[in-house]
Amino acid sequence: MEATDILMQEHRVIERVLTALDKAATRLDAGEAIPPAFFTDAADFVKGFADGCHHMKEEGVLFPAMEAAGLSKQSGPLAFMLAEHEEGRRLVRGMRQAAERLQGGEAAARQEVSHNAHGYVKLLRSHIHKEDTVVFPLANKIIPEAQQPLLHEEFERIEHEETGEGVHEKYLGMAERLEKAVQGL
Repeated sequence: MEATDILMQEHRVIERVLTALDKAATRLDAGEAIPPAFFTDAADFVKGFADGCHHMKEEGVLFPAMEAAGLSKQSGPLAFMLAEHEEGRRLVRGMRQAAERLQGGEAAARQEVSHNAHGYVKLLRSHIHKEDTVVFPLANKIIPEAQQPLLHEEFERIEHEETGEGVHEKYLGMAERLEKAVQGL
């Protein structure tokens, strides 16, 4: 299995949360009473799993390996992916801050929660598609096969040392809870 296969499996988990987030934001737009905690929980998932675990593997392991294989980090696909990671972080911060204000009774924050949630969903769906269809196949082509075990080892190190034991189980459970929560609202 290529290291990119692990990242693609993680994309499928992230997509589940994106679907739940999109549904919740759409229902918020329609005037339904969606608990602000749903959006802060989704932000926790993004910060811990999508950004904390997944993007850490890309930014700390895969992208440097692609750069070492001759791809520029200053322009082209890597620069674009890194810029989108930053944009995603900005949108999630905005969603969390607005959800906290909504929780505190600021009704006007409702639209900001929805705007940031929809923006993040749109960005990440497009981002994931580009990684799955362009960046990861390119990585598989330019990173020598002999390096794959090293990438796997670094991914494992990130999961165990950087993000902590049981990170996948924790966030898989969180993804499931978010999916169920949006169904039960």
